[in-house]
Parts: sequence; structure tokens; C-alpha cells
Amino acid sequence: MKNYLLKLTTLTFAAAMFTACGNSYESAAPDITDRNDSLHYSFGYLQGANLANQGIDDVDMNNYVAGFMTAMDEADSSVINDGDMQALIQSYFQELQMKQMEERAAEADVNMEQGQAFLEENLQNSDVTETESGLQYRVLEEGDGPKPEATDRVQVHYEGSLITDEVFDSSYERGEPVTFPLNQVIPGWTEGVQLMSVGSKYQFFIPADLAYGNNPPQGSIIKPGSVLIFEVELLDIVEE
Repeated sequence: MKNYLLKLTTLTFAAAMFTACGNSYESAAPDITDRNDSLHYSFGYLQGANLANQGIDDVDMNNYVAGFMTAMDEADSSVINDGDMQALIQSYFQELQMKQMEERAAEADVNMEQGQAFLEENLQNSDVTETESGLQYRVLEEGDGPKPEATDRVQVHYEGSLITDEVFDSSYERGEPVTFPLNQVIPGWTEGVQLMSVGSKYQFFIPADLAYGNNPPQGSIIKPGSVLIFEVELLDIVEE
């Protein structure tokens, strides 16, 4: 019972304890004096972060603490049986997932409209080419090496940004290039890098349907439906 509650609610341990002591957890500072305190704080922080990442912020703390303390006392006196708890939690997460999908779709519609306007204007530049798929690119430097195939591993330097010029990822900032199989990245990369010769540097303008669509990486500043801009320098085709 205790493990079940901890795994499925993943609510912050620290917050629950502060609440149990008087609903003052929002302003209470952690009291960390030894390893055990640090361990308990870590439980709470990581579980709270997990909860926040899932978009869960509407938990009734009073009822949470009541259930939490019952489980911690190892008392078989829950007012809700295990089967009903599982059904409730499963239903909640299904509803939450549906709500999040609807919100992402609405946000994606706005971003895709803005992205389409950007791509249409961008295509007016004489040095920008558009492929049949809708991928746009600009040649910054043309190399004279071989071109990779989709099944090749490539080594590149790159910087990725949004149409607002916000940078979301950069191998240059990390100080080292990356190597990866070309057929295991977003479609815009798979198509675009095959256009390049080793030694080239291109700029790619990637529509959402060739990037992450409505499902950007968790924690990224990339929003659903975003057009992505990459400057890519093809350094090498890496032999297996």
C-alpha cells in the first residue's frame, strides 16, 4: 500500500510534511543539518519536479496528507480500497493526457501559422532553396568532400534556434561536435544533411512536420508546431 501511493502520486514528500505541520510549506525553508535531512529533501524535490513536469498542480494537500499518514502508519484503514484508487488515478491521468493534447494542438495551430508565414517570407530570399518536402536551406559554405547517405554516421557541429532567434541547442557552446546515425534524427536533418558535402556549412529552416510536430522534447523551449532553424557544419562521415 505504501509503495503504491508513493509510486502513483509522486507528490513531494517535503511539501506533505510541511502541510502536516500547519499548511506553511510554501514559505518554509528546508532544515538540512545531516545526510538524512538531505536525503528526505531530495525525495521531495525530485518527486515534486516530476509532478510539475507532468503538469499536475491541482492536488488537495489536506487529503493527500491524510492518505499519506495512513499509509505511513501501515494501517489497513483507508477509506478507499486499492482497486478504486487505481481506477481513480488511471482515469485522472487519462483526462490529464487528453487535456494536455488539446492544449498542445491549440498552441501548435498558432505556432504553425506563424511558422508558415515565416517560411513563405524566407523563401523570397534568392539564396534560399525549398525541397519537395518543404525543407528550406541556405548554403553558407560549400565543401568538396563526399555526401553522406541516410544510413551513414556523421560528425557535425550545429546550432539550433527558433524563428525568434532563441537558441535551444548548440554543440559549439558545448565545445565539441556530435556524431550520430543520420537516420535516427528528425526528418529535416536526415534529408538536409544528405544534401551536404563534407566541409560544407548549411542553414536549414525546418517545418514542424519535419521536426518535432506537436511533441517537442520535454523541458525544451521548443513549442508544439515550431519551425526550427539550424546552422550545420558537416565535419566528417564516420566509418563504423
